[in-house]
Amino acid sequence: MNTTDSLMNDYAIDGRDIRDRIEELEALDAPTEEESAELTDLTAFLHEARQYNSDADEGEPIIAESHFVDYIKEIIDDCYALPKDLTSGEWPYRHITINYEAAAEEAKADYAELTFRGRNFYIQVC
Repeated sequence: MNTTDSLMNDYAIDGRDIRDRIEELEALDAPTEEESAELTDLTAFLHEARQYNSDADEGEPIIAESHFVDYIKEIIDDCYALPKDLTSGEWPYRHITINYEAAAEEAKADYAELTFRGRNFYIQVC
């Protein structure tokens, strides 16, 4: 059983895990006040995420703000090939770097910001 705290401490949250936790909470016979509040909060969070991305509960990553730059760096490294000269290690190319912070800031135009219990997250809008 995942708790909300364990879900929200991840680098990126899988919406399926949120959906599963909601189902666990809904199945409780006598939820505590804390569990009822958790269910309300998670349901609202997932509903908001679905407004921006209909696949929010089907595996679309919901990225913690604190890891957004790393997430964009991974996308760049995985999806884009740098020109051979830039990766040669030769002068002057070895001194050229990618500004991942600026790339992440620009990428935010394609993401919606969500807030859950005081923490910010991003989900790609589609």
